[in-house]
Amino acid sequence: MEKRKEHSIWVERFRPQTLKDYICNAELKETFQKWIDTNDIPHCIFAGHAGIGKSSLAKLLVKNIKCDYLYINASDENGIETIREKVKSFASSASFNPLKIVILEEASFLTGPAQEALKQIIEDYSFNTRFIFTCNYLNKITEPILSRCKGNIYKFTETSKGEIAKRLTEILDIENVSYDLQDIVKLINSHYPDIRSMIGVLQADTKDNKFTLITLNLDWVDKAIDVLKSRDKKAWYTIRQLAADAQVEDYQPVYRYLFDNLEKFSWGHDAEISVVLDDHIWRSASVVDKEINFAAAISRILDITKKQVL
Repeated sequence: MEKRKEHSIWVERFRPQTLKDYICNAELKETFQKWIDTNDIPHCIFAGHAGIGKSSLAKLLVKNIKCDYLYINASDENGIETIREKVKSFASSASFNPLKIVILEEASFLTGPAQEALKQIIEDYSFNTRFIFTCNYLNKITEPILSRCKGNIYKFTETSKGEIAKRLTEILDIENVSYDLQDIVKLINSHYPDIRSMIGVLQADTKDNKFTLITLNLDWVDKAIDVLKSRDKKAWYTIRQLAADAQVEDYQPVYRYLFDNLEKFSWGHDAEISVVLDDHIWRSASVVDKEINFAAAISRILDITKKQVL
């Protein structure tokens, strides 16, 4: 694995630059390598959990194919104006390269009108422009977009914990950082399958060339679970205050802890609450205010269990 010295942030420094460094099954690698070898790709969708490698693959492809490319994060720019002013302008402009590629990150955030406008642009400029969509949930992509990517919708599954451990220890070895394997195991279990978050924690918890996982104090979450079990009408306010007092910065281990302890507060609604937790985990990777995102998750959970209606 090569590191990119120009980046001080490890997530970017160790982003895979070639398919050799990218973790996925051999069959998929063969497909993606053919795209690179032929200098052409189909319209496609990469779907799966946040931090699982969708963006890394999209960026890897455009850097290994002779093309011009446009990158848009739809969580920031999701309206019809972006499609008309940026995407259409890019697709219709002159180019010295034989191919153009548009990467639409977090495509599930695109509004209905934006996806409708995009449908026509895909049709009009398919002769020289391809589209890569990344998303967490396919059900938020409209049927016309899905149909234009038919046969090339790739649902990314979780990388094995063994492969992730290998990648994390490689990074630490390259950075000449010592570590305890037990800390690596704990890190993977608390953030799985979000590799991006794991690498971020690796860097954050490395001091003086030693990685030591900072164990989060989740005692306040146990108190929050007790509140969820109760029928207190002020449950939402109480849990919000618990989180504020704990000064939480990383909520992903909190969501994981709640998931692992579902039976303590779900009142038989395990499946529905699991969907809520999964939804807010991936949102936490992109939202500006993670505390508000957590408060919204608690509100939804309380609504499901009929404990409180805000």
